[in-house]
Amino acid sequence: MKVLLIGVGGVGEAIASIADKRDFLELMVLADYNLDRAKEVQAKLGNPEKYPVEQVDARDGKQIQQLVKKYGADIVVNGCEPAFNESIFDAAYEAGCNYMDMAMTLSHPHPEAPYEKSHIKLGDYQFDRAQKWEEKGLLALVGSGVEPGMADVFARYAHDHLFDEIDEIGIRDGNNLQVEGYTVPFGFSIWTTIEECLNPPVIWERDKGWYTTEPFSGEEVFDLPEVGPVEMVNVEHEEVLLVPRYLDKGLKRVTFKFGLGRDFITMLKNLQELGLASTEKVKVNGVEVSPRDVVAATAPNPAYIGPKMTGKTVAGTWVTGRKDGLDREIYLYQVADNQECMKIYGSQAVVAQTAFPPVLMMELVAKGQWKATGVQGPEFFPPEPFMELMAAYDFPYGLQERDSAYKAATKS
Repeated sequence: MKVLLIGVGGVGEAIASIADKRDFLELMVLADYNLDRAKEVQAKLGNPEKYPVEQVDARDGKQIQQLVKKYGADIVVNGCEPAFNESIFDAAYEAGCNYMDMAMTLSHPHPEAPYEKSHIKLGDYQFDRAQKWEEKGLLALVGSGVEPGMADVFARYAHDHLFDEIDEIGIRDGNNLQVEGYTVPFGFSIWTTIEECLNPPVIWERDKGWYTTEPFSGEEVFDLPEVGPVEMVNVEHEEVLLVPRYLDKGLKRVTFKFGLGRDFITMLKNLQELGLASTEKVKVNGVEVSPRDVVAATAPNPAYIGPKMTGKTVAGTWVTGRKDGLDREIYLYQVADNQECMKIYGSQAVVAQTAFPPVLMMELVAKGQWKATGVQGPEFFPPEPFMELMAAYDFPYGLQERDSAYKAATKS
C-alpha cells in the first residue's frame, strides 16, 4: 500500500513508526506544512526512499491532489487537526483516492439551544457525501483512531458476540498519567482537546435521537482496569454519532465520558473565560492570530513529553444489556503503558494508542479483509480481524466481565 500521510505531528510520527514494522506498507509520504518536522521524522525512520517528505498546505486541495498523483497513493491518511478535514476529505475524493481520518468533520452548536439540541453534528459533512463516494467506488474510513476507532470495533464485537439485547454502549476513557514538571499538560492534540471538551457533549437515546448537554456534565466514577477509579464527564465525541448508525439489538443509549481530572477541567474553563479557546482571529500588534493557535503553539507539545511521562492510559467500551435472558455488563478495553510505548515505538502512550488502530485498519484494507465503498465508520466492518491482530501490534485487548446475573450464572 502507498500512503499519503498529511500531518506529521505526534500521532503522524507514531503512525509512521508503527507502520514501518508491518509488511503491507510499500511507501508512506510524510507531508506537512512544517517541512523541517517531516524531515525530523524521516531521519528517525532512517529510510528516505520509503518515507519521502513533502511540504503541503492542508487547505489547498490541488496540492493534495498533485501529491496523490505524483506518488500513486492508494489512500490519503489525515493526521491533521479536524479543522482541515473538509479540504483533505474533498481533495482525496477529487483525486480518486481512498481516505482515512481519526476525527470526523467538526460540529456546529445549535444557534438557540446549544446545550439541548444538536445542530450540525460531527461527521455530518462526510456522511452527507457518502453516496458520491460510493458511486465513485471509493472508501472514506472515518473515525479510525483509538476513540473513535478501536472503541467502535469493540462496540461491534460486543453487539455481534456478547449480547442478545443492548441497553447502553458507553465509551469510557481515563488514565493515571503524570508528566514531570507539569500540572495539567495536554496528552493529545491541543487544538482537538480544547474543541471536543468545550463543545456541547452529544448523547443519543432511542426515543430522543441526538441531543446535547452542558460541557463536563454527567459526572460519574468509573473503575478502570490497571488504573482504578476515575472521575469522568461527558465530552463531545464521534462514537455517539457512529454507533447508532450501525448497531441496534434494542440499543437505548450511547454516551462518551472521559476522565479529564478537576485541574484540567479548571484550566479549560479558564481558557474559555479568557477567550483563549476561540478560533476567531484577533489583531495583536497589527497581526491577526487565533487565540487557540497561540495556546497550541505555546503549551508543551504532546509529541515531545513522552520521556517525562509515567503511567497508563485505558480506552474502552462499556456495554450493558442481556445475554441468554440474564443481565450482563462488560468492559472491552486496551491499556497502554507509557514506558512500553516509548521503548517499542518512541512515542508517548496517548499518541501511540491513537496511532496503532489506523495502521491496523490500513493493513486490513490493504489485504482485502476490510472491503467497502462510501463513507463508513469502523462499525461497518467485521471486528474479528482487527481484534485478532491487536496483540501483534503490541496493543492487546482485555475483556472485563463486570458483576451481573450473567457473570454469576456462568461462574457456577
